[in-house]
Amino acid sequence: MAEKKGTAIMVVYTDVAVEHDADFNAWYNQEHLPERLSNPGFLDGARYEALRGGPRYLAVYELESVEALQSEEYLRQRANPTDWSKRMSPVMAAGGMVRNVYTQIYPAESDPHTLGRGMAPALQIGRMDVPPEIEDKYNYYYDNVRTPGNLKIPGCIQVRRYQSVDGWPKYLTMYEFEHEKVPETLAWERQRGQDEMHEYIGGTYGHASGSPGVYRRVFPSRAF
Repeated sequence: MAEKKGTAIMVVYTDVAVEHDADFNAWYNQEHLPERLSNPGFLDGARYEALRGGPRYLAVYELESVEALQSEEYLRQRANPTDWSKRMSPVMAAGGMVRNVYTQIYPAESDPHTLGRGMAPALQIGRMDVPPEIEDKYNYYYDNVRTPGNLKIPGCIQVRRYQSVDGWPKYLTMYEFEHEKVPETLAWERQRGQDEMHEYIGGTYGHASGSPGVYRRVFPSRAF
């Protein structure tokens, strides 16, 4: 089975004006996503739309490593956009497009049983900036207390944490869900009520605008 999970991700967020929706979605689904996934080191990818938080549209690319973004093929694509891509570029810019690249920090090694799994039906994305003086405690608590607890919640498939190598904020947590209603369940709320992150770290951290966002996969309609 081909591996679909690597050690890095690229995430692209944008808000698009309603009048551009049809053209934007057709371009992304028919041309842009397949084009990007044709590059070496691009293992999988999907598009999502926000149900809570934002920005509205999110594309997630699973990368073998951050080096995938330095391949000749990828750099050639970026330097030579298609006519359709040129037309969409100002649409994405007007929507405040954000493109970030992250490398995985948790788990330290991927579970071999998850490497062949396609893109999740739903995601919750947390984008956090953490003051340096509490980073060690923040990372320890997230990896050893919060994440193991959340993984026990029905419908929570996987949790991965990332650190930025290009873009802000520094930390990203990606929850993979069986469906978008997981964060509304009693089990999720009960786990949140037991969480003592802020008491443990002795401080607070900031979320990027729209974080945490809950997203439903819109393309492809099912995993590759």
